[in-house]
Amino acid sequence: MSDVLHTAVRVTDLDAMCGFYEGTLGLDDARQFEANGATNYFVSGDGDAEIQFKYDPEETEPVEPAGIEHLAVEVADVDGMVDACVEEWDSEIEREAETFEELGLRAAFVTDPEGYVVELIEAL
Repeated sequence: MSDVLHTAVRVTDLDAMCGFYEGTLGLDDARQFEANGATNYFVSGDGDAEIQFKYDPEETEPVEPAGIEHLAVEVADVDGMVDACVEEWDSEIEREAETFEELGLRAAFVTDPEGYVVELIEAL
C-alpha cells in the first residue's frame, strides 16, 4: 500500500511560516529535527499528510517555488480565512473565493509569507 506522507518546501523565514500555517490556518506542529545544518519543521492537520518546512539559515534568498502550483489546506470558513490571511500576513489573493456546488466545496487561493500559493478549501 502507498500513501502520501509530506511535501517539503524550502523557506527563508521559519517563524513567519509557522505563524501563518499554525497561528492563522490552524495546523499543528507535528514534529521537527535538525539535519545537515537545516531545521526540518512539519505541520499537519487532522489527516496523515504533512507539509515540511526546510529552513537553512545560510540560505537567505527567497526560494522560487519551481513546479509547485499550490499547497491545499482545508479550513472551516474560506471567506473568513482569506480575510485573516490578508489582514495578518498581507497575503495576496490569487483567486477570489468561489463555490463549486457540484464538488460540495468553496475555495480561494492566497499567498503565504514565502510567496507560495495556498488553496483554502471549505467543505460545504
